[in-house]
Amino acid sequence: MKNPVLILSFVLLFISCKDEVTSEIDRVSKTTTSKVTSEESALKYKILEVNGINIAYREAGNVNNPTIVLLHGFPASSFQYRKVLAQLSDEFHLIAPDYPGFGNSDFPDVETFTYTFDNIAITMESFLEQKNINSYAIMIQDYGAPIGFRLATEHPEHITAIINQNGNAYEEGLGEAWAGIKALWKHRTKETEEALLSAFSLEGLKWQYTHGVRDIETVDPDSYNLDFLRLSRPNAHAVNLNLFYDYQNNVKLYPKWQQYLRDYQPPLLIVWGKNDAFFPESGAEAFKKDVKDIDYNIYDTGHFALEEDGDAIIENIRIFMRNQNK
Repeated sequence: MKNPVLILSFVLLFISCKDEVTSEIDRVSKTTTSKVTSEESALKYKILEVNGINIAYREAGNVNNPTIVLLHGFPASSFQYRKVLAQLSDEFHLIAPDYPGFGNSDFPDVETFTYTFDNIAITMESFLEQKNINSYAIMIQDYGAPIGFRLATEHPEHITAIINQNGNAYEEGLGEAWAGIKALWKHRTKETEEALLSAFSLEGLKWQYTHGVRDIETVDPDSYNLDFLRLSRPNAHAVNLNLFYDYQNNVKLYPKWQQYLRDYQPPLLIVWGKNDAFFPESGAEAFKKDVKDIDYNIYDTGHFALEEDGDAIIENIRIFMRNQNK
């Protein structure tokens, strides 16, 4: 008869070795998974040629995750979404393009590219088509709103949700800071153009980022310094004055965008800086007229709310997007 003590010893040794091997496999598997996840979510700086123009964009996150297209405002670029890209790429696919003439994209002259919101939206639509992105949420801010709403009304079936950080679609949302631009709309003259040039100065740009914030030290100086550098290029003032003038055509489209909201009822997250001199809280309130179910959040900050309240806003985005993808 075999020795039962010896058999038991071999059994215990086998179990011990098996546990160690299993533990090592688990450790290696977790390390590999962590590495893959990290590589998939890493921020990349890319360029795609669209209709003869090099469009620079930032992309992060696994392409198999729900996509959020981040549409920047004036005078900014995809740089304004750096916190969103850093914090949400673990769970979402994020893509933030620079419009022609903005950020690191090409700056074609006015004979090569017509600087209107219609044309920028067409370029962004072509960009997304080339990227084969046809189901996505949009995050809109400032200029991102007229571009985003053009995408939404052209292809409502593509839009899964709207994240709105001071992106206007109502006349009651145009604040006092529009007075000079409205004068330009009424009479475009040398005088009405020159009255707006201070907006392109370093002090004027800094004001746009810091007006209405609780703590100016929360605003990254690189934001307005980068914008000033780009707005100091030859013809940059003329191009942006053209866009200021064309903005009146966005206002004319407000009824169309409002009808889209009523008809399609897209899931809507409002994350709005209430001290914005361009788009005050009345602009956020106005969405309640047309959208039945809004995740509504107001912050005691300014135009670029992500600068001061980025962490809170990003957490709201995460929860909101999770709810859309249950």
